[in-house]
Amino acid sequence: MYMDDDLTQWPTGRLLSVAARRLEHTWEAILAEHGLTHAGLVALHCITDTPQYQREIAQQCRVTDQTMSRTLDGLARQGYVARETDPEDGRRMRVRATEEGKRLYIEIVEREQQDSRLLAGLPEHEELRRLLLALINHLETPATS
Repeated sequence: MYMDDDLTQWPTGRLLSVAARRLEHTWEAILAEHGLTHAGLVALHCITDTPQYQREIAQQCRVTDQTMSRTLDGLARQGYVARETDPEDGRRMRVRATEEGKRLYIEIVEREQQDSRLLAGLPEHEELRRLLLALINHLETPATS
C-alpha cells in the first residue's frame, strides 16, 4: 500500500481485508514465537476449560474434522494437548489441554489484552467487536432468493 493512497475512497470490504491481513501477520509472528498457529490457538481456546471430542472442536473452530485432526496432532507433539479415552465410551477419544497448553493459552490471551498491535487500547474496540460479530453472522447465514 502506498502512503499517498486515499483509503477513505476504498470500499469497506477492501479496507477490512487489508486490516485483517495486517492483524493476521502480527498474530502469526507472535504465535510463531511459541510454535503455535492461529488454528492451534483457537483449538486451545475451545478445550482450555473442558475436554471435548475432535468433531466438537472442529465445529466450534469452523473447520473440517481433517483440518482439526492435523491441528491437534501438532499441538499434541508440542505437549499442549493430550488425547484420552472417554470414560463413558471407550471407543471415543476426548482432547484436553495439558497444563502447559493452558499456561500458554492464558499467556497469549493476556498478551492480546495488552499489545496495541492486537488492538488493545483501541477506543472503539467494543463497537468494532459488535460490528465484526454482526458481519460474521451475516456471512454465515445462507442467502435467500
